[in-house]
Amino acid sequence: MNAMTAAHKTLPLGSYVRVTLVRTGRSIIVRINDRGPFSRRRIIDLSYAAASALGIQRAGTGLVAISRLRSATSDIVDVQGDDS
Repeated sequence: MNAMTAAHKTLPLGSYVRVTLVRTGRSIIVRINDRGPFSRRRIIDLSYAAASALGIQRAGTGLVAISRLRSATSDIVDVQGDDS
């Protein structure tokens, strides 16, 4: 809950993802540590700390773009824009 982590349906556990809030362009890097979300309308579930860093903790949801990274400090591998 207090770590910069997230849940995703298919990305490998332990992988890193850049999450960008489309509305503001603000981005963060999170580690995938769980499976989910189980709602068809969501592509990623962020920890409270990650949602706070993006500024969406009160709203609870936001339109984001996600990009899988090679590591926490490296370049983008591929862009994920849907549930794949």
